[in-house]
Formats: sequence, C-alpha cells, structure tokens
Amino acid sequence: MASTLTGATRLYVIVGDPIAQVKAPGGMTAAFATRGHDGVLVPVQVSVEDLASFLAIADRLKNLDGIVVTVPHKFSCYSHCATTTDRARFIGAVNIMRRRAEGGWHGEMVDGLGFIGAVRAKGFDPKGKRALLIGAGGAGSAIAQALLAAGVRELALHDADTGRRDALIARLNNMGAGRAVAGSPDPSGYDLVGNATPAGMQARDPLPIDVAKPAPSTFVGCVITVPAASPMIDAARALGCTTSTGTDMYGALQGAMLDFLLDPAKKS
Repeated sequence: MASTLTGATRLYVIVGDPIAQVKAPGGMTAAFATRGHDGVLVPVQVSVEDLASFLAIADRLKNLDGIVVTVPHKFSCYSHCATTTDRARFIGAVNIMRRRAEGGWHGEMVDGLGFIGAVRAKGFDPKGKRALLIGAGGAGSAIAQALLAAGVRELALHDADTGRRDALIARLNNMGAGRAVAGSPDPSGYDLVGNATPAGMQARDPLPIDVAKPAPSTFVGCVITVPAASPMIDAARALGCTTSTGTDMYGALQGAMLDFLLDPAKKS
C-alpha cells in the first residue's frame, strides 16, 4: 500500500462478482508504489445487471485511470472499450482497461500470458505438448490462444456451453498454430491440463476433471486464487503432478498489467 493516500492519488478498480477472492488490490497497489506511481487499486463488486450503470459512472470519474476486469464481466467490458489490442480483439474479451487521453477506454487481455508464465516458472515447456483446457470463457479463451502461441501441438477444449466451445475452436484453428479439438473432463494422455473455470471456489463445486486419471508427469494448472490450492490442485499434487495455482498466475501477469496501465508505449 502506498504510504500516503491523498486527493491526488490516482484511482484504479477491479470489478467482478464475486470479488473477495481477488489478489490484485494489495499486489498492484504495492507495485504502483515500487514504480513511484501514486495510485491505489480497490475492489468493487458489481452484478451483471448493474455493470452498464457502473461503467457509465466510471466514464465520468476524472481520477479513475484504469479498470481490472474479472469474472463475469470480461466479454461485456470488451464491448465498452473504444479500442483494444489485437489479442483482446481475437478473444473478444478484456481483463484490463486504461483510460485514453482522447476519451473512452483501451482494453487488453493478459490472462493467457499469466497462465503460460506460471507454467514456465515451474519448469514446464508447453511446446510440442498435448494439452486439455477446461473452460472457454474469457480467461479460457485467452489461455487457449496463449497455449497455441506457445507451441502446444494439440489443444482439447471442454466447456459445458458447446456452442461457445466450438466457436472458440474455430477461431483457434485459424491461427495457423497447433490443432484445437473438442475435449472432455478426462485428462488421460495429456501432458498439460488446465482449469479456467470457477469450479473449486466453493466446497460443493464439482471437480473440473476426473482427478484420478492424470499421470504423475502431467502438469496441472488452475486459475482459482481462493482457496490457494483448489481441490483439483490438491488431488494432482497427491498424484505427484507439478502444478501452478491462480496465485502463481497472478504473480506472472502483474508486470504485464502494470506496463499496460503505466507505460502505454509498451502496448499496441
């Protein structure tokens, strides 16, 4: 946290529903201070029904410089942006927005960079591997794109919304990278398995995969930050798998978010 908050402190918010699980407010506020920037990131819980009203107010807050976006608002916030990066346009979603000098918002999506960064930080190279990803929402779409860009040979996607899954598979196969196909919750035979859904945040949630089937050599990653280790991650660790958590993912993407908000010259 910045040592002193004043009327000159620049405001950033992270919007989602739920919001209590996010790690960004403390981490980003401390990182602002490290970079010599007088800014603070605060969480705001906004329902789907209230998002349009919130964004209309955000447009008018003259000291609000950026918005970090989490579940379930990544697609809707994309539609509110005046401009976006190529990566965000490919996905049709954003997880971060900065105010443009000429008005409106410029959006980016760095969830995929965070997931890949966390995987590589644990010593796993996705290149040439077969991967299974659960979830084709905003984060899942970004992670799927990043996995293929990182050289994954085959990416199987599973999502309860088969129309959303198939639309994403079609876009991914136009990248000219590895092959994207429909998958299932069965992780047998995959080198990397990722969960990009909220499944595991609540004790009653079903597990996103059949946790008895990963091989000990399978890398298992998850986007969930609370609990710190999701039930899927706990089960994978019990099998001997190397894992990455949502907190690992956040640690890998924080720098990209800071660059986007504070140094626009580094971003398209």
